[in-house]
Amino acid sequence: MGRELDVALVIAKRAEELIAKGEDPGISSIVIPPNVRGYVFFEVEKLASLYRLASEVKYVKASRPVKVSPEELEKLIMPKPVVESISVGDVVEIIRGPFRGMKAQVTGIDRNKNMLTVNILEAAFAIPISIPSDYVKQVKKGE
Repeated sequence: MGRELDVALVIAKRAEELIAKGEDPGISSIVIPPNVRGYVFFEVEKLASLYRLASEVKYVKASRPVKVSPEELEKLIMPKPVVESISVGDVVEIIRGPFRGMKAQVTGIDRNKNMLTVNILEAAFAIPISIPSDYVKQVKKGE
């Protein structure tokens, strides 16, 4: 974990060396999705070519390779924004900013700006607060 870029660069360098020798490395692309730690995805024609390129790379753990469809990989690369799954009335927990750890109820959504208007549930009186949608995680769907 944390060495995904190193692994990708070493394997890319080995593939470039094979291309310089006039050989086909058998690898088309290398993908390191953001927010996915410990995994590097390769597009290969034959699995043997990946084994040849990845042999004796320091940070590669030998495990059974898994086929991943392009649709699944697309979900990892382009995650759905949090604001798409939240609706008015939902209860959210604020995970960043000065109100971190507090629960709030969503009273308004601005999907264009990815902003939420919330009322802190633990406050003595209701004051609408606007916060970015990536500052919250959904706790409970509204009624």
